[in-house]
Amino acid sequence: MKSQASHVETLLSAGIDMGTSTTKLVISRFSLMNMAGGAHVPRIEIIDKEVLYHSPIFRTPLVSSTVIDMDAVESIVKSEYEKAGVKPDDIQTGAVIITGETATKQNAEETVHHLSAVAGEFLVATAGPDLEGIIAAKGSGAYNYSKRTGKSVANIDIGGGTANLAVYEDGKLAGTCTLHIGGRLIEFKDKKVHSISPPVERLIRQEGWSLQEGDNKDHPDIHKVTEYMAAVIGRVLNKSMISGDEVLLLGHPPQWAGEIDAIIFSGGVSECMYQIEDPTASPAVYDDIGIEIAQAMMKEESLKLYEWRRPDETVRATVLGAGTQTTDISGATIQVERSQLPQKNLPVFEVSFEGEASTGVTKLRSGMEEAISIYDPRNEGQNFVLYLTNLPHLKFRDVQSIAQELVRCRWLKPNPLQPFIIALQSDHAKVLGQTLQALKPDESVLCIDQIEVEQGDYMDIGQVLESGVVPVVIKTLTFHS
Repeated sequence: MKSQASHVETLLSAGIDMGTSTTKLVISRFSLMNMAGGAHVPRIEIIDKEVLYHSPIFRTPLVSSTVIDMDAVESIVKSEYEKAGVKPDDIQTGAVIITGETATKQNAEETVHHLSAVAGEFLVATAGPDLEGIIAAKGSGAYNYSKRTGKSVANIDIGGGTANLAVYEDGKLAGTCTLHIGGRLIEFKDKKVHSISPPVERLIRQEGWSLQEGDNKDHPDIHKVTEYMAAVIGRVLNKSMISGDEVLLLGHPPQWAGEIDAIIFSGGVSECMYQIEDPTASPAVYDDIGIEIAQAMMKEESLKLYEWRRPDETVRATVLGAGTQTTDISGATIQVERSQLPQKNLPVFEVSFEGEASTGVTKLRSGMEEAISIYDPRNEGQNFVLYLTNLPHLKFRDVQSIAQELVRCRWLKPNPLQPFIIALQSDHAKVLGQTLQALKPDESVLCIDQIEVEQGDYMDIGQVLESGVVPVVIKTLTFHS
């Protein structure tokens, strides 16, 4: 039961989504409260998330077909912050995500890092098709529906350049898949085909169709392309892909093992299905195949075998997920130095103790050497998080021996005096952090706990909040080409 006397703390979050076709922004407020009784170790949780402002939907500004107009994106963000009545200094967490074909632009990485710097001190730069699918599934309601019902739910987020699938079984991620399926992959101008993306060109050649730039927009091959796309989605969902489908695959094949019960469509193409947005608020009309893809999905027989769920959000699913679903909260028993926060873009290296303190201690040196070889091969001082998992119940002597070995391992780093950042699955951060500080009081240690993360993820750690916890964002950074 919640104590009425518990103090509620709030923090502001921003989500910014730069997609192939559209750019949008959302401002949210999180409420945090200690859910443990007065005599217990504090357990701070996010108890409420409220969307305070969402922007209109803007056309993503480009200088050319390969370069994002960074200045124009920045001015959109600044003017929307002004309308929302917030300043960059007010924003304590959230994410800038660059999605779809926009992540392939020459200056994609530069743009997302630039924006995350100007839009708030702890606004996280994220990119990558798998992450995009996961965030969209949280914004569309697919994740919550799976968690509530125990069903296996596939979210299919189709935007301008990609279709990002994320499958949740009983609220747990079962797998992802990304396809070259999106409205802007064939564009029209003056009722003629103005551009065809390379993956669709390869599909046309493979199938022996004749469509080319300059053809009329009602050319019969356009119908064939969108029907093929819908059929591919069906084959991906039931794991019956054929070799010809690989032309539309971006990255790895589908990873989930079980059968799917329900499907939810989100993204710009699903807006063509459901018309959730107020057309006067965002009167964007795109001259592309988005509407045709939506119609093909609704007609595709293989998709009718699943339960269809209406999304909570269509075109705004990713921006809402970025603004409201990317932040986690550390445990309250942590050891950090405020002067060393925030920390951003730290790759994570896992060392499993396999349930034995002595086993873990013997693995720390080789783990540190491997982490340096993966994340800092040129010895440039790229910092990383050492993530300690599967720890047993630790006695005082165990904590001492782990800390002593970590102090020795620290000197393997090219820059041993940079903050030493350790994350733990279990609730041991304060005791381990304090032991490390006692051994080497002049060297910075950041030790946080109660975090679930995977090797290869990136972690950002924000400023200490009043309640003594820190906001933590786990993300991927993949700029696909």
